[in-house]
Amino acid sequence: MNTPIVIKTATFITSAARKEQFLKPTKPMIAVCGKSNVGKSSFINMLAGRKKLAKTSSAPGRTRLVNYFDFGEFILADLPGYGFAQVSKAEKAKWAQMLDAFFQDKEHITHIFMLADSRHDPTADDVQMMEYLHYHILPFTVVLTKADKLSKMKLKEHRKAIAADLYLGENNLLATSAETGYGKEDVLKKISEVIALYYESDDEIEEETEEE
Repeated sequence: MNTPIVIKTATFITSAARKEQFLKPTKPMIAVCGKSNVGKSSFINMLAGRKKLAKTSSAPGRTRLVNYFDFGEFILADLPGYGFAQVSKAEKAKWAQMLDAFFQDKEHITHIFMLADSRHDPTADDVQMMEYLHYHILPFTVVLTKADKLSKMKLKEHRKAIAADLYLGENNLLATSAETGYGKEDVLKKISEVIALYYESDDEIEEETEEE
């Protein structure tokens, strides 16, 4: 396992409302997805070490755009939350189309953190999202949020149960708490690993091109 990446700075870049506005960065890009109110903004703020980089809201479904942040060594893309009931079918379809268009641009996506609430069983939307990521062969890690709401024993039980529900090994789930910072180091280690793999594959492509 790599040493944790040190995030020295994190700034908001821009928001994208449609495919034409999506960024095509020349460094690793990590996307964060999850159902509405799972704690995406709080998770991003925890990584950045800033309270208000990503806007949090008590009202689910606030993020309706792809929001991009520059974290120095990588770009972070905050995706619209899925599975929010209190929006129209047309709005849901619009969000789904945006997510689909984003994920189709696979060459610019290095890794995805799929967030799920550690306190609850995965929703049908969570399962569908994970199946989608598998289908498109997109590398991802499941991040469990709000771990501070559970005792250590309960967290261990829930992590095991969620891993089984999603047909994943327990090591593929990282438990975190934006409130206490629990699990932040594990996420930073994962990011370090993702960045290292990105540049390794880049080197391999360059070598192949030179040989041709």
